[in-house]
Amino acid sequence: MRILIVEDETELADGLEAILSRENYSVDVVSDGESGLDYILSKMYDLVILDIMLPKMNGIDILKATRKEGIDTPIILLTARSQLSDKIEGLDSGADDYITKPFDAQELLARIRARTRVPGSASTDELSFGDIVLSKHQQQLSCGERLVKLGNKEYQLMECLMINSSRIMPKDMLITKVWGPLDATEYNNLEVYISFLRKKLRFIKASVQIVTTKNVGYSLEVCDNG
Repeated sequence: MRILIVEDETELADGLEAILSRENYSVDVVSDGESGLDYILSKMYDLVILDIMLPKMNGIDILKATRKEGIDTPIILLTARSQLSDKIEGLDSGADDYITKPFDAQELLARIRARTRVPGSASTDELSFGDIVLSKHQQQLSCGERLVKLGNKEYQLMECLMINSSRIMPKDMLITKVWGPLDATEYNNLEVYISFLRKKLRFIKASVQIVTTKNVGYSLEVCDNG
């Protein structure tokens, strides 16, 4: 399960990341509102822990923008504010829950479990786009009867591209998601792994291709073979 933390207090963000990682959650952290919204819009997360008081864009505006885009990812507001009016504003803006600093780690974990529990539904093991199917548990990419095994980073890149098949994924975001905090050396690694994925798409004779948008990023596109 993937959780995004949007929090500008470094000590608190690091503490939350440590707590959630120990519980086997996959965690990403961003420290300003604009980056937080960009990451939420990527639709790669199962839950978001969102501070209200943030640089560049506050949590309430992030909530409103997220819900306006039709994204229903559970969002827990995390803030030092304790007045009833602040809680009401947050919930009315689309928050699923609200917890006030300081808080108990076990309480937060319980709220996370409650918000990510979906009664009566089974988790989906596959993602699909065009004529390709990505198996999450087996880390296989298939097209019809043809299939190929993906390495861990290949799988993570393809998953990001398929989840966000309607948009161009910026290079910086792909690198951060797969390799962690930005490092200039990882740009070359990204190009190499994109090349690997393109070869594997050709191997399974998929009509889907990875398209490069210069100076922006990558996206998936179905080729017209007619």
